[in-house]
Amino acid sequence: MANSTPVKTRPAAEPARPASMMAVIAPAAGWLLPGAGHIIQKRWIRGLLLLVSIGSLFVLGLMMQGHIYKPNGGDILDILGFIGDLGAGGMYITTLAMNWGQGAIAFAIADYGTKFMIVAGLLNFIAMADAYHIAIGKKR
Repeated sequence: MANSTPVKTRPAAEPARPASMMAVIAPAAGWLLPGAGHIIQKRWIRGLLLLVSIGSLFVLGLMMQGHIYKPNGGDILDILGFIGDLGAGGMYITTLAMNWGQGAIAFAIADYGTKFMIVAGLLNFIAMADAYHIAIGKKR
């Protein structure tokens, strides 16, 4: 005997909107200033929360005398640290221009500060991806 229950089909996924200028501008703005990619898309609360949290992590890291990584082809951990720091965007560029975060890590709290700045950059990469997904309509 054949099973007579109907087969349930899943609804088709909603197609993403075609790429627009906002899909390029939102992540770029979010890289330069954390949360800006959300703010320009009128996601005020999320944008301000990102600005405060990422900005606080980065500034606290600097206040702890954390080390900022520069681009180099040296040790793999230095390269990964640079990628993490680079994610902070405008804050990273400002830090390099002002020559902050260049001292040697002399004590434990400075090492924590270094990690704070790397985590701020990595969190900003995630925020940029979120701004992009909002711009293309994959996320509300």
